[in-house]
Amino acid sequence: MKTAEHWQRLENGLIECTLCPRRCRVADGRRGACFGRRRIGDELIAETYGYACGLAVDPIEKKPLYHFLPGTGVLSFGTIGCNLTCGFCQNYHLSRATKIEGTRITPEQIAEAALKRDCQSVAFTYNEPTVFFEYAVDTAQACHKYGLKTVAVTNGWIEPEPRKEFYSHMDAANVDLKAFTDTFYKELCGATLQPVLDTLLYIRNETDVHLEVTTLLIPGRNDSPAEIDAMTKWAVANLGADVPWHFSAYRPTLEWREAPSTSLETLLQAQSIAKTNGLKRIHLGNVGITI
Repeated sequence: MKTAEHWQRLENGLIECTLCPRRCRVADGRRGACFGRRRIGDELIAETYGYACGLAVDPIEKKPLYHFLPGTGVLSFGTIGCNLTCGFCQNYHLSRATKIEGTRITPEQIAEAALKRDCQSVAFTYNEPTVFFEYAVDTAQACHKYGLKTVAVTNGWIEPEPRKEFYSHMDAANVDLKAFTDTFYKELCGATLQPVLDTLLYIRNETDVHLEVTTLLIPGRNDSPAEIDAMTKWAVANLGADVPWHFSAYRPTLEWREAPSTSLETLLQAQSIAKTNGLKRIHLGNVGITI
């Protein structure tokens, strides 16, 4: 455990977390909605600090990052918890975990493990890195001492001040733009769209962080031609035609079966719309073939 960053005491005795737009107000002994931060006495604690889940060496393309250190290995890890509530989460067992778990490992040990396994980077992934902000930042600092790059795989739902600090320690990011409507974010994610767009704009315009974007297409929810058209037109106008975009196929899970699997035809339609609107680097994922 470690004292968390980005919170404030309120006059009514509560502590307000200022890390993400949810702005949880936390009573003593209670956790924020993300599960990763808990109030103990007069402090907010990063309770998952030092507990790593899913430590594994992956190809960098699995993040997915196709234009950052291609062909190299990345040491990936996450913790537990998330500041969104997506029922369709592909890592539901981590994002909605109900107890602290994981392998005890320090930031320095993670960096050393990456070097021993000939990785060129370390990725904060599997669950939302915002939840383990302090652990990710400390690990990024340790990695940079050894010449390792750092990667954030994130939902982008973060407040401006911590966003600036977080991305000052990142070399690459894949941001999950889940949809292009506030209705989707509110109903399926318990969140809002604009902060994610703000994060994309910040990364692209204010940092040197390599940016790629992923959209999981869920039939009947966010895959209409009109929505894909609006999203990709926004992308070209605001992020540039060269931003790599990954359209990924949804597959039902035990926890969420409210839509059928995404068809290849749906992915190809999204690809065609994006290409017509000017996106140059479009990739299709989770379809069993490489396109």
